[in-house]
Amino acid sequence: MTAKVKSTEEENKMLVDRWMLQRMQDAERLNEANALYKDMIDQLKASTLQQLAQQQVDGVIRHSEDGAEYLVESSVPTACKNRINAHEGGCASLLFENNSGGLITGGQDRSIKIWDTNNGSLSRTLYGCLGSVLDLTITHDNTSVVAASSSNNLYVWDVSSGRIRHTLTGHTDKVCAVDVSKVSNRHVVSAAYDRTIKAWDLQKGYCVNTIIFTSNCNAVCFSMDGQTICSGHVDGNLRLWNIQSGKFLSEVAAHSLAITSISLSRNGNVVLTSGRDNLHNLFDMRSLEVCGTLKASGNRVASNWSRSCISADEHYVAAGSMDGSVSIWSIYKADLVSTLREHTSSVLCCSWSGLGKPLATSDRNGIVCTWA
Repeated sequence: MTAKVKSTEEENKMLVDRWMLQRMQDAERLNEANALYKDMIDQLKASTLQQLAQQQVDGVIRHSEDGAEYLVESSVPTACKNRINAHEGGCASLLFENNSGGLITGGQDRSIKIWDTNNGSLSRTLYGCLGSVLDLTITHDNTSVVAASSSNNLYVWDVSSGRIRHTLTGHTDKVCAVDVSKVSNRHVVSAAYDRTIKAWDLQKGYCVNTIIFTSNCNAVCFSMDGQTICSGHVDGNLRLWNIQSGKFLSEVAAHSLAITSISLSRNGNVVLTSGRDNLHNLFDMRSLEVCGTLKASGNRVASNWSRSCISADEHYVAAGSMDGSVSIWSIYKADLVSTLREHTSSVLCCSWSGLGKPLATSDRNGIVCTWA
């Protein structure tokens, strides 16, 4: 009887283990199905965006309401609208919310702040970062902010609650660049001074791919298709990678010194690079041929992470300088059209609102200016 009881208990345990395993497998298949459904929705959105882009002729959308958000016009800023004491110790990163006048800034004081650019007032502060904020990105629905930090981590906040959703760990040196996919709120790419580029899944909260290279990377950005990433390196080269396979696609010697920033045009056909050689180059994304070089005698790039930007209508480029000035170039004329002066220290970052205006700039003293 004892042997039978023991045998029965073992059989019961084996059945329970098999049942638990089956439950785990069913749950995993359900998660995979949910992820597949999310990817299909993202692909549908991407195809819709592509159809809208195909309808664009000479900067005008031949469509009714669906294409209205793409019809923007930027003008050359002439005056400082708001001067904000944003961060102690300096502000190295800022960007606008999508289709909004809200401005997000990150500084050496380890805080993320959201501002109303209409009056320069503070709307919200996000806490929890354990290092200086070196770069920022935001999902297309404006629900999540991702910060690259000198603490070797990335931090993901839920904007509505102000709480950290994820702390993404895996880099072994300071994370200096981050960008979110143009077709999905789920995928993020980052670059760090451990000579790696990592792709992250925000839904799962972990790294899905790692690219290793020989030269430190200062800037990254996604292409419009969400499959290709551009990286700017200390050796001055602009490189393209397939984010899913990690395969190297192509490269071009963009600058004689380190690349400090990469900015993609709104239509995705042109990428802007800035370098420590004080040049700002425009490249055709399809051929990687130079289609414009912008420079000015007084414009000197201040740091390895100085960020330049392209206006929403793709007519202008803005870049800060070591002397505190901000240079504005016309892309089509390839000449300097304005020099803005308000900062008293090196300008580290420029960002143009997707609505066409305003332009925002930040400096080493933590001052943020908005220009109209």
